[in-house]
Amino acid sequence: MEARAYSWAADVASAVKVGDARWVAAAGRVLLVWVPCYTLMGHRFGPSGTALAASSLLTTVWLISLRSAFAAVHLTLGSAIRSGVGTLTGMVGVSAVALWVPGLGMSSSTILALALSVFALSAVWESVAQRVVGKRRVLVIGTSSCADAVADAISFEGHAPFTVVGAVDDEPDDPARLGSVAELSRIIDEQRPDLVVLTDAASSAKALDRLLDAPASGVKIVGHAHFFDHAFGRIPLADLKPTWFMSIFHLWQRPYTRFAKRTFDIACASLVLVVTAPLLLVIAGLVRLSHGPVIFRQTRVGEGGKHFTMFKFRTMREGAEEPGRPAFAERNDPRVTRVGRLLRRTHLDELPQLWDVLKGDMSIVGPRPERPEFIPMLEEAIPFFTRRLLVKPGITGWAQLRRDYASDAEGAAEKLSYDLWYLRHRNLVVDLAICAKTVSAVLLRPGR
Repeated sequence: MEARAYSWAADVASAVKVGDARWVAAAGRVLLVWVPCYTLMGHRFGPSGTALAASSLLTTVWLISLRSAFAAVHLTLGSAIRSGVGTLTGMVGVSAVALWVPGLGMSSSTILALALSVFALSAVWESVAQRVVGKRRVLVIGTSSCADAVADAISFEGHAPFTVVGAVDDEPDDPARLGSVAELSRIIDEQRPDLVVLTDAASSAKALDRLLDAPASGVKIVGHAHFFDHAFGRIPLADLKPTWFMSIFHLWQRPYTRFAKRTFDIACASLVLVVTAPLLLVIAGLVRLSHGPVIFRQTRVGEGGKHFTMFKFRTMREGAEEPGRPAFAERNDPRVTRVGRLLRRTHLDELPQLWDVLKGDMSIVGPRPERPEFIPMLEEAIPFFTRRLLVKPGITGWAQLRRDYASDAEGAAEKLSYDLWYLRHRNLVVDLAICAKTVSAVLLRPGR
């Protein structure tokens, strides 16, 4: 396993110089925003200096908005979400420019068409550039096994814009290392990493001293847990300490007030209930075809450990669970009815939980509510498991998007790492992004 996970990536990365890759990514970004702007202005003003100046002005507004969005929105939310935020803010800027600049007035439909073009081209290019051209080079301070673990995480998550170039460690018996900490300056000059990830406490302390003595290298330094937070949208439980939870209530943490969250929940739940009302009647009729009640009620644990009744369309046969013997749901669960299998694949069985949202027991976005029968077992097996109860449970959530059913303590621990990421970074943009990704997941890759 020595160096296997990152040797091929280092070879590919060496084919294109880091500086050249960044220029390619930036040039493609500018070109793909400028083309629709110039096409529109050229059609309006003809091939002239006026068209060139107008398109350059619009391109500048879009690029500033996109750059701001990519800097502010979490990397792990994906290029489409970040491009969408940049496009929306860019629409506001372009509308203002069109209003203020004489002769540049554009209709709402024209601005919308331009925005859609910029969004599509930007999202595709940023996705391609991150995966192929602009992968960030990662140097791991720690043993080669630590570097392998980081590389395996990059491979496991899929499409993460990072590549591991190697490990630096003082362990003389590690044949796969690039060198010792004393040789760090030379290794950085040769490998030109974008990020240095500190994984080993002993080596990392010495490495940090050397990096601080040479700040002109321009390399960014990050701890192991913070790298996983940034790159993969999860908090590694092995690195978690009680003091980590201070970050949730930190002075610099941007507030997501209960009022804002509740307003978002009520607005979304009310809108979806109104839109899907005819569908709810159809689903109720289909569920009624099998013996048993239409609505399934089950006790779940909510915010602060409070018990509440969660509602779902029944998808399993009646008596699927023996009294007093709770069981985890599974993928392709044999207890599911034919109609229930369709509802679970499309997640339509979750629609009655909108009533739980209106009641205030649940939120649109949050950790999935767990059954009280499983809490003692999971709390004993998984450190900090009940900290997910700091927020209301949700119909959808970050962990549900990133991982499938948790049918044991190991799966629950993996999902907890994503729930903790949401707990730390939750805000309106993240909630909207998760809702958008949920709709995309339901339409493009239904499961369960």
